[in-house]
Amino acid sequence: MAAYWFIFCKTDLLLERKEDGTYAIPFGEEPPIDAKPWMTIHNITPFDDGMEVKSFRIDVPFTGERHEMCGLRASYYKIPNEYYLKAGKCQEILYWDFNTKYCGVCGAPMKLHTDISKRCTQCGKEVWPQLATAVIVLIQRGEEVLLVHAKNFRGDFYGLVAGFVETGETLEEAVVREVREETGIEITNIRYFGSQPWPYPCGLMVGFNADYVSGEVHLQRSELSAGRWYRKDNLPHIPEKMSIARKLIDAWLMQEDTKKG
Repeated sequence: MAAYWFIFCKTDLLLERKEDGTYAIPFGEEPPIDAKPWMTIHNITPFDDGMEVKSFRIDVPFTGERHEMCGLRASYYKIPNEYYLKAGKCQEILYWDFNTKYCGVCGAPMKLHTDISKRCTQCGKEVWPQLATAVIVLIQRGEEVLLVHAKNFRGDFYGLVAGFVETGETLEEAVVREVREETGIEITNIRYFGSQPWPYPCGLMVGFNADYVSGEVHLQRSELSAGRWYRKDNLPHIPEKMSIARKLIDAWLMQEDTKKG
């Protein structure tokens, strides 16, 4: 049966160039690249219309007359969003597969048991893909928002305070803790905004809005290189539209426009 083939070399995705200059995910009964006997072909959750999805990893980049490799982030701008999201899931499954070849208990080889689980061939331990959950928050103070530049950002853009949820805390508790640790300020009125799979490599970003209460901004220099309050008319370079950080900022900008309209 025909399927969409999401083929990765490390974090680069194989795309097919169409005659009109657009890009697509290779589709057909067979992949555009021969899968070697040692390669695992993963069955991924089908699209809503029932079309099958398969994915595997190659060791060497593949290019051809009609194909090229593209970074997963960059593919956001080349393929429809539903295909980008599916590519993210495929990448996460491949990352999990690569990093769970051997049992963490006895060291024996792990073998696929279901599409999203493995079982140890010796002791029977089972494992599933793990998510690293993170929170991200837009903090508003009157007509201003707090924007920060993290040391791990690739570029000069400013984003929002974010961090990983720790064991034993709620999402809201993680928001308060991360804001306090990274900026020294206190917040209130924490409101859920939305969530986003973040396959870099296996995250779930949960977005919130919050209101400023008190405190001066004192940056945690081990995490942040810059940050301060900004108004709509003096924003720095902000994140790309693919990110939930940008969605939070855009929603705030629309809110500000509505107030003034």
